[in-house]
Amino acid sequence: MLGSPVTAAATEPRRGRPAAATRDDVLRVALHRYLRGRRIDVRALAAELGIGRTTIYRWFGSREGLIGEVLRRAADALLDEARAQTKTRGAAGLLDTFDRVNRGLAEAPALRQFLEQERDAALRIITSSGGVVQPHMVRKVAAWIEDEVRAGAYETPVDPGTLAYAIVRLAEAFLYNDAVAGIRGDVERLREVEAVILGLDLAKSLKSS
Repeated sequence: MLGSPVTAAATEPRRGRPAAATRDDVLRVALHRYLRGRRIDVRALAAELGIGRTTIYRWFGSREGLIGEVLRRAADALLDEARAQTKTRGAAGLLDTFDRVNRGLAEAPALRQFLEQERDAALRIITSSGGVVQPHMVRKVAAWIEDEVRAGAYETPVDPGTLAYAIVRLAEAFLYNDAVAGIRGDVERLREVEAVILGLDLAKSLKSS
């Protein structure tokens, strides 16, 4: 009760070992490092949190598994904000959402630095269908497409999962992979191609951009 005296036991600090770090603690600290352009080092994380590296590997499988979870968590904020800012429906709304996401990814300093520091591993983590990031992106995009279909605002030419996979793979090529073709980071051309895939009139979609 509010008027009860505080006992000595309640004011004394707890003795003994501090509570062990959790899986979420590892993700939180790793995300903090990633967003500041620092390398995600399992040894350093384990030392900082006072746990063994084997515990981290048990939770995430590997360093790449941990980084994949970090990237997924970092991407969610961007994905959710892009969708929330989209005010139109149907194919035009989907294109607007995709364009916001693509531009956000292209401009993300932490992602750019990660790709520069760990080129091969970064591409593998981001684009592998057996990893964490790509399947998560596909599920998100598929859910957006399904929302528009349920609302009667869009009729997809193929099933939502297939269309979502194509959109994500296309974005990967334009944003990360195809430097040889001269299209890496070309969000304008990416928007044009996505408009065609969604069945939009290209001239109209360019005017609305």
